[in-house]
Amino acid sequence: MTDTMSAWRRETYGPASGVALERIPVPVPHHGEVLLRVRATALNAGDVRLLLGDPLLVRPVFGLTRPKHPVRGMEVAGTVVALGPDVVGAEMGEDVVGELVGGGGLAEYVRVPASRLVPVPPDIPAASAACLPVAGGTAWQALDLAGVGLRHGHTPRLLIIGASGGVGTFAVQLAALRGAEVWATCSARNAPLVERLGAVRTLDHRESPLSGIPAGRFDAIIDIAGGVPLRELQRLTVHGGTIVLVTGDGGHVLGPIPRMLRAAVLSLGSRRIRPLTASPRPEVLAKLLELVAEGRVVPVIEREYPFSEASAALAHLEAGHTVGKVVVTHPAR
Repeated sequence: MTDTMSAWRRETYGPASGVALERIPVPVPHHGEVLLRVRATALNAGDVRLLLGDPLLVRPVFGLTRPKHPVRGMEVAGTVVALGPDVVGAEMGEDVVGELVGGGGLAEYVRVPASRLVPVPPDIPAASAACLPVAGGTAWQALDLAGVGLRHGHTPRLLIIGASGGVGTFAVQLAALRGAEVWATCSARNAPLVERLGAVRTLDHRESPLSGIPAGRFDAIIDIAGGVPLRELQRLTVHGGTIVLVTGDGGHVLGPIPRMLRAAVLSLGSRRIRPLTASPRPEVLAKLLELVAEGRVVPVIEREYPFSEASAALAHLEAGHTVGKVVVTHPAR
């Protein structure tokens, strides 16, 4: 292993066209951290938002005038090649997957807390494993927050708004596995895919407004795409039902904060609106890996890019309308 590595960086906020491949020092793992040789990095909508520094509200945390983490990529699968002091639960040469702190996945090596990592079963490709920490974990936590599958003997009817993206494709599959009757919104082009994943009915709410659906139709709604008025979501939900907001829908300055405040006010009634702040959950990631190994959950990968074309992968994600996940892979080493 050399002292330097290749990494895709952007030192200022802006579009993917400004990301450049540079040589930088290989990071040294700190206390409780390991160094991974990256095998695959899955990209998320959050990577694009942090690349752009949008909304402005996030900049005090992620960098006021420039990003604290100039290398994007928060979901990685890789091989442990070095151990920091007092590492527990990780071994040299082990293939693992996990969520990074702030980013760093679009590089040849990355350091990450060992506590965030989970071993990857040998029959799961690195590209598939890399899709799970953020997208799969967010879908799992959204279903938990919505109460889907937590009441035995009850078949909930669930509406997933924005079902064809990274989080949505996992949410449909996991909800169906939990016994829910899944309705989903997506474009007509993506409807066959979403139905194969487990949705019993698909609709395009941008072409056919949800106002045509009778009131009180759903036990829970998971809103990933945004754009639907909160009162309309409440109208569609049964008395005592739950609406989970996954989306960061909002303006350039405050982002989702105004919508979240409005949700808090409207939640004083009988139909709760609960914004989701997903967090790294290694125990959930381990369960997702088991489901993938058993063939019960299949990561939907729209396209894999080689590491040499990582900037194109970010640009593709930035353009919108990605189906499932976009993954950047490294050649076998």
